[in-house]
Amino acid sequence: MKTPERTEPSTTADERAMLDGWLEHHRETLAWKCSGLDDAQLRQVAVPPSELSLLGLVRHMAEVERGWFRRTLAGEEAPALFYTAEDPDADFHLAETDTWEEANTHWQAEIAHAREVVAGRSLDDLAEGKHRSGETFNLRWIYTHMIEEYARHNGHADLIRQRVDGMTGE
Repeated sequence: MKTPERTEPSTTADERAMLDGWLEHHRETLAWKCSGLDDAQLRQVAVPPSELSLLGLVRHMAEVERGWFRRTLAGEEAPALFYTAEDPDADFHLAETDTWEEANTHWQAEIAHAREVVAGRSLDDLAEGKHRSGETFNLRWIYTHMIEEYARHNGHADLIRQRVDGMTGE
């Protein structure tokens, strides 16, 4: 696995470019935290009995991208990739057959689709779909939430990666 490049967000951009920059930075950070590891290492959990792993985080973020950009923002019908009604945390429940290739393929597809869905939209545009909470969100809120979601999970990823092989870094 090639080490991903990370782009530093602009310090002087307008609001939209700033939000795009920070979201991309956090996406790239999670990819970087997973780089150079094999499937067994990516499945290692943070601290038992927790099931939190790097592979689980990538699967989770594929679901989060799908939920906010496909279902909520664009109003698309998009079934879950990994979780079920019976197991809403299945994205974190890994089997030996779950691979980086599968998880990353889904995650990258959801990121690419998210980029398409936001193109040409205003930050003030309201979502076309409804979130499971029933609330309506504008694109600005979705960007802010996605940055928060990645930032929180990148903190988890940093600790997990340090446990796996000692690598540290922002």
